[in-house]
Amino acid sequence: MDIEKIGSIIRELRIEKGMTQKELAEIMNVSDKTISKWECAAGYPDVSLLQALSSALGVDLNKLLQGDVTRKNSDGGSMKRIKFYICPVCGNIMTATGNADVSCCGRNLEALKAQAPDEAHEAIIDFVEDELFVTFSHEMTKEHYLSFVALINYDRVILIKMYPEQEAAVRLPKIRGTRIAYGCINHGLFEVKTKW
Repeated sequence: MDIEKIGSIIRELRIEKGMTQKELAEIMNVSDKTISKWECAAGYPDVSLLQALSSALGVDLNKLLQGDVTRKNSDGGSMKRIKFYICPVCGNIMTATGNADVSCCGRNLEALKAQAPDEAHEAIIDFVEDELFVTFSHEMTKEHYLSFVALINYDRVILIKMYPEQEAAVRLPKIRGTRIAYGCINHGLFEVKTKW
């Protein structure tokens, strides 16, 4: 651990949060002189304070200790590059429109890689009035089901959470230039483009 690097990161994050040393000290239940020591690299935070410090500063504890809290290069957050993440423990679904470090239930998550659907994961798209009626040739049992369906357009994503034992079908708005992504808990992410 580089004491100077960690000190400068604490200072940078504190300022980014709009806090004075005194305000951070009150949150941490330490003196403002202690915060000053940390920022000037005259000492480390006590191990018992690290979790509270990372929470107060809004930063991952491991990243703080590694001194790696650099901002990602801005890539505009394009919907063309939207990424989906599913937590294997709780089933939480997350998205990111750019590079991101995503974690849930103490696990770092990798973005799902989109694949073309096979016969078992086929999406059938019908047009009903001004909507897309999408049905799937997929079982919806507790052991094997689609966890979400998402309609992706250039400026939005509409995400529908799916549950075991429900019908494998959704209604989505009919919008030109969209694609549909859906996640199977056992086989990953599938994606199809809509055409009409």
